Amino acid sequence: MKALIIYYSQDDSTRIVAETLSNKLNTDIVEIKDKKPRKGFKNRLTSSFDAIREVKTEIIPNNVDVSNYDVIYFGTPVWSKKPSPAIITIIDKCDLRGKDIVIFATMSKSGGTATLDRMEEKIKARGGRVIERFTIKTKGKSKSYLKKYSEAYAKMLDLSLYH
Repeated sequence: MKALIIYYSQDDSTRIVAETLSNKLNTDIVEIKDKKPRKGFKNRLTSSFDAIREVKTEIIPNNVDVSNYDVIYFGTPVWSKKPSPAIITIIDKCDLRGKDIVIFATMSKSGGTATLDRMEEKIKARGGRVIERFTIKTKGKSKSYLKKYSEAYAKMLDLSLYH
């Protein structure tokens, strides 16, 4: 079975988790970039409001062809207990009918469960089936810690079983 990781990362945390999982599980990987500026205090505040309202955003790549994949991972940072606008945008553009989905969120403090719940609702509406989900707290964690923790999660959840 072929697997793909699709992720958005404003800082490095979600990227580190996604790349570590991709290397450990031998998957393809696509980073989604948001064309809207998201860094800086004012932009972060606007980003939180965009996440709460689930505002769609312009992304690069604009679309991802998931037709050749059996398992798809979606990864996002938590913004105000919601997925990032970039991940909501790409989920809404994918045909997930018949696909097995793994979702994960990185967060500094809390809100991961609500974020995953919303992602799962969106994925089910697109025809996908969430088979696994997890959150990783990243505040104050080093890159090496995040890599080791991600590898441990992959092993603990036996993610290689799905592909």
